[in-house]
Amino acid sequence: MSHKDAAEQEYLSPIGKLFPFFVKSRDDWKTKHHAVKKESKLLSNQARAVEKSRKNWRQRARAAERRVTELEREIEQLKFGGPAGPG
Repeated sequence: MSHKDAAEQEYLSPIGKLFPFFVKSRDDWKTKHHAVKKESKLLSNQARAVEKSRKNWRQRARAAERRVTELEREIEQLKFGGPAGPG
């Protein structure tokens, strides 16, 4: 039995009626696949942008914390007779 004979025996409906059904099914699947792929790409890009933004904010926060620490040290030095500044 050839491959064609097996396919014809597997389906009870005529191939002429089945073919458009299979084409539509394939096209619907492709459309769905492309939509999901597009959404996945958008979400991936968004996640990457959020991570980049978080990294930038984290760096800014650390720099601000360092600056606060430096300024607090300067204040303490000025309060308790540290090195004399200009003036």
